[in-house]
Formats: sequence, structure tokens, C-alpha cells
Amino acid sequence: MNANNQQKKEKVIIANCSGYFGDRRAAAREMVQGGPIDILTGDYLAELTMALLFRQRLKKPDAGYVPTFLKQMEEIMGECLDKGIRVVSNAGGLNPRALAAELEKIAETLGLHPKIAYIEGDDLMERLGELQEKGEPFTHLDKGIDLKDAKGSPITANAYLGCWGIAEALKKDADIVVGGRIADASVVVGPAAWWFGWTRKDWDRLAGASVAGHIVECGAQATGGNYSFIDEVPSFLKVGYPIAEVYEDGSFVITKHPGTGGLVSVDTVKAQLLYEVRDPKYLTPDVAARFDTIEISQEAENRVKITGVLGEPPPETTKVCINNLGAYRNSMTIVLTGLDIEKKAKIFEDALFDAIGGRGQYEVEDVQLIRSDKEDPATNDEAFAYLRVSVMDPDPKKVGLFSAKIVELGLANIPGFTATAPPTKGTPAIMHWPALLSGKHVHQKVVIGDEEFIVESVAPDPDAPLPQIKDVEIPPAPTGKTVRMPLGRLFATRSGDKGGNANLGVWAKTPEAYAFLREFLTTERLKALLKDISGFEMERYEFPNLLAINFYIKGVLGEGVAASIRSDPQAKTLGEYLRAKVIDIPEAIVPAP
Repeated sequence: MNANNQQKKEKVIIANCSGYFGDRRAAAREMVQGGPIDILTGDYLAELTMALLFRQRLKKPDAGYVPTFLKQMEEIMGECLDKGIRVVSNAGGLNPRALAAELEKIAETLGLHPKIAYIEGDDLMERLGELQEKGEPFTHLDKGIDLKDAKGSPITANAYLGCWGIAEALKKDADIVVGGRIADASVVVGPAAWWFGWTRKDWDRLAGASVAGHIVECGAQATGGNYSFIDEVPSFLKVGYPIAEVYEDGSFVITKHPGTGGLVSVDTVKAQLLYEVRDPKYLTPDVAARFDTIEISQEAENRVKITGVLGEPPPETTKVCINNLGAYRNSMTIVLTGLDIEKKAKIFEDALFDAIGGRGQYEVEDVQLIRSDKEDPATNDEAFAYLRVSVMDPDPKKVGLFSAKIVELGLANIPGFTATAPPTKGTPAIMHWPALLSGKHVHQKVVIGDEEFIVESVAPDPDAPLPQIKDVEIPPAPTGKTVRMPLGRLFATRSGDKGGNANLGVWAKTPEAYAFLREFLTTERLKALLKDISGFEMERYEFPNLLAINFYIKGVLGEGVAASIRSDPQAKTLGEYLRAKVIDIPEAIVPAP
């Protein structure tokens, strides 16, 4: 299918086949064969992924990309070429050039001749010193500390790239486009901008496509995966991956292929809209999309329509994800059983710290007592509680000795002493360092065969009009008789990680329920409900158009996923934890059984 014929279509059908490195390998083939699509996209990168790819590259310098993407393309490359389906992905990770070279080898083996483009320009490792000399301090967004004062050495540094390199590559008839740290939403915005010939200042259209990109970027999370109201999902078998049907004005429909598991509803889409966000202004390198202007409705079964999204220019800076190789970490979990759990925990904790020479021997020392034991347990496992002890320190020898000291207590401490896993020597902690960089320093290099060209970052547009945000009419909060029930019987949640921070989105299904939620769930109330995270600074944002509230919890994940010592380092469980809390809810908004 040539580009001229494509441009005549009223919409572009953009499918997703991956939300992370390790997602369902068969999804690419399923999306290509399950129904008509124009573009196949995949998002494979996250903070943790960059750290994993770095470790791969240590073992093999030519690595650093997502290998499963190659296996997927080996299965579908020929069919994509036959059907005119373009492929766009950030699976290049730390080495998009090597990924493109491997794709060329696969094409040659299959007797195919695709035009393959790769995009570089995000990798800043060799430029960090030069950029710091030019006045770019790479100040940590949460800690306010400059990179030069960081404890640890950078091992990766990648700027988030926008959509325009993708759009230019497709304009030059690339069949497959791969890049490094292309922003998640931009792998959708790029194809839409190319398809409709949008300009860099089409802020509302770009904002709509960015919202579409954010919805589909995490794969099946928009189609029923990880969705709070599990009884609404007809089947969790072979959950279909999301498709965005994007129109010229930036409006779009989210759907999935027929005959697949999962569900596309207003609420499954809201669940993804509220994932890993902060405030209503969603920033990308292409546009600032106003989530408080989203108008969402159920168009038909498994078809959700979004219109009305407004946009404004992105900031002059772009986000940079730096990973620092810092301290080493080690953890062990001791099983505490039966009676006197808290006494046993104290006996063990005191003996351990006495054995290692007292408290303060490590840079970080963390002890968590996790109560899952039951009175009069019916089984052995129901008598268990867990004491999780973690340490971090720059000295790997000290960290390695930590678990050995625990083992030495095995026959000289609490009754029933046992651990959940054998001791380890500890592992390096890779610390996430989020920072900003002036966009003028970021240049995308697009390479197609022997041709290469530079695409500059989006320039500031001070004359752009600011969006006019409509007021949303919300009824008064209901009063009257209440019933005690878990919060989650009425409200849905979605939580996730943002570096060392976490977000927790909560939303209602009706305006009346939202009126109660907005009045009830203050920051102070959330801290009272979730006492174990009450010590962290929280920000609270309202999204009345989505009947939602979002909390941004600073520092709860420490130095990020790859260095966190929490049991749930990605904050995936935080929302379901809140839903289990029993509260008083007005009877007027409780649905009839």
C-alpha cells in the first residue's frame, strides 16, 4: 500500500503489541493477523529495562536492544510487508543501530527487502561532561541535587525523544522504524502525525494522539489487564491488545480485535489513563496534553471514544533518565511463626544488629514486619508472619557479610527459625536519576540505508494560546445513612512507579460517587488509611472529567525500581491495598446487590 492511498483513509489504525520487555511474544503476530491495522507499535522500555539492557551490554557489547523484538519480527516481517503495515518501536534500547543491523540479517535470510530506519540521539553518556560544562547540571527532579554530587557513577543516560524522527522516517517510506528512548506515547504520535501531515504546532491534534499513545503504551492494561473490577471482564484468557483508531482531528477510538479476551470499557481505559501520571498536564517531548479536557464515552461494545483533548507546547526541556551504579543491596526474609510475633521480631532484630557491630554499620538499614499470621491458624502457613531485613552500602564485602550473619543465628535465636530463601552476596543497586535537559541539546539522527538526517527538538512557542479548561458540574456530596464496606467495592484504582515516586489513581463510576470521593479522600485521609506510607510527601490532583483523583507520593520507592528495598518496588499493589480498606460509604451511592 503506498503512502498516497493511505492518506485518503479517514483514520489510521495503530495497534500495540508490547507494554514492556517480556510482554507476550505472540502478541505481534496476533495483532497482524487478528484484523486490519495500518501501524504496529510496541513499547519495550522502562527505567528498569534500561538497567537490564546495560547488564546485557556488559556481557556482549553488540547487545543492548530487546532481543524478543527480533523474534517477533522474524514471524511477521513478511506479512507486514504484504499488508502494508508499518512497524514502529523503541526496542532499540541502548543500541538501535545494532538492532537495525540484526533486522537486516533477518530480512536477508527471509528473502525480504524492507526499508529499515533507526533513530539515535537519545544516548547522552559520552556527552555528560560536555553538557555539564555548558551549564546543564542534571539536577535530580525530586532531591534537588546536581549529578556531580550524586553518590554513584552514571551507567546510562538517555533523553526522551519525541515523534518527529519517526514521522520523517515514515515519510521517507521506512517500513520498520526502531529507536532508543523514544517516549512511550511518541511511538503512536509519530505515525499519526505522518499519516495526516500534522505540523509541529497542531497542539490539539498532537495532544489527542499523545493521549491515545499513553492509553495503548502498556499493552493489555487498557483492555482489562490489571483492572480493579475483575468481575466485569468476560475472560482473562488471551486478553486482546489495544488498538487506537486515530482521526485527523486527533480524536480516537480505543478497541481490540474481535474474539479476544479482556474488555474495552470507559473504566478499563480510565485505569490506563491514570497510570504513572502526576498532574492533569501530561508532558511529552511533542506536546503537553491536558488530561483535564478528555471527553470519554462508550461508543459500542469494546469501543471507547475520546474527543476534546486540548494541548499546549511542551516545555523547553526534555526529561533525561540517568541510571547510576551506586551502593550494593542485600535482603533476607525471616519467617516468624505462631505466638509472640512482635517479641520474636525484636529478639531477632536485636541479635542481628549486635552480631554486625551495632546499628549504623550500613548506609541504609530497613526492617519491615509483615503480618499475615492468623489467630488459631487452620494451616501451618496461616501461622506465618515475615520479617524482611534489607541493607544498602557502597562496600560490597559488608553487604555480602550481612546475610552470612543472619545464617549464623540459625540455631541460636527464635523458635522456628527459618528463611524464605538462601543467603546471597547482594547485588549492585542501580539508582534512577531523573533530570531535565534543554531541548536545544537533543538532536535525533535518523538513518535509512546510506541516508541520514537530523531532526531537531520541538521549539518553544510562546505565542500559542493556552487551552480553556471547561468546568465540570459535580453534584453535592451525598449525605444520610452510611454502610461500612471496603472502599474498593465502589471505587477502582490504578497505581505505578515514577522513578522513586509512586502514583495512586482512584476513580468513581458516577458523578454522585465522585462527589463523595472528592470530599472524603483528602491527603490527610489517605495517610490515615495507609499508615505505612503516611510519612511521605504527597500531592493530590483532581480530574473531575474522569471522576478521578490522583495522588503522587514522593520518595516512597527510594532510588527507583532497580534500587528499591520495598516488597513492591513498582507500587503495583498500592491501589488494591487502598481498595481493601473498610470505610463508611453513603447508602445512597451503593449499588443494589
